[in-house]
Amino acid sequence: QVQLVESGGGLVQAGGSLRLSCAASGSIYSLNAMGWYRQAPGKQRELVAAITSGDNTNYADSVKGRFTISRDNAKNTVYLQMNSLKPEDTAVYYCHQIINGGSYWGRGTQVTVSS
Repeated sequence: QVQLVESGGGLVQAGGSLRLSCAASGSIYSLNAMGWYRQAPGKQRELVAAITSGDNTNYADSVKGRFTISRDNAKNTVYLQMNSLKPEDTAVYYCHQIINGGSYWGRGTQVTVSS
């Protein structure tokens, strides 16, 4: 059974930074795309950033230039470095990974940016 565990969320002032981590555990023999999504209250879940197995990245327009996604395959971990945070970045952030051909989600970590 594969599990994803996120960490790094919290409360930060506008302009601050946070780094999210998402580590996969279990029987893992194949890693593919990884990504971060977020869902704000009353809104649909949206893609924030994604990274392929070949390290190609994709970002939502709203976070380009501020957020950076990266991965460490040896640790089965994906990261999201978030800089210049804005109040509108407040949301629950979810990790998503394609592992062993299957789709897995983390439980989410709260990010709150105060103005």
